[in-house]
Amino acid sequence: MASDKLSVSLDSELVTTIRAAAADEGVSISTWLGEAAMAKARQRLLREALDAAAEEDGSLTDAEIAEIVHEARKASIVTRPDHSAA
Repeated sequence: MASDKLSVSLDSELVTTIRAAAADEGVSISTWLGEAAMAKARQRLLREALDAAAEEDGSLTDAEIAEIVHEARKASIVTRPDHSAA
């Protein structure tokens, strides 16, 4: 996978939190931030799908929302660190 280098400015306390979280998960800061950004992107896509479905069919029932979320989760890729190898 190709990657682009970015330069970002973050609050110092947030940076401390990110470093600790990445270390706890045994991943680089870049990996941790990439996974966090991907999760946010998935949330946005799910919100767009829910909005589109509601626009097309009117208000969604709780069951319809649950089904859309279920289908989105099935299609999502979630990564977790493998601490058993340590």
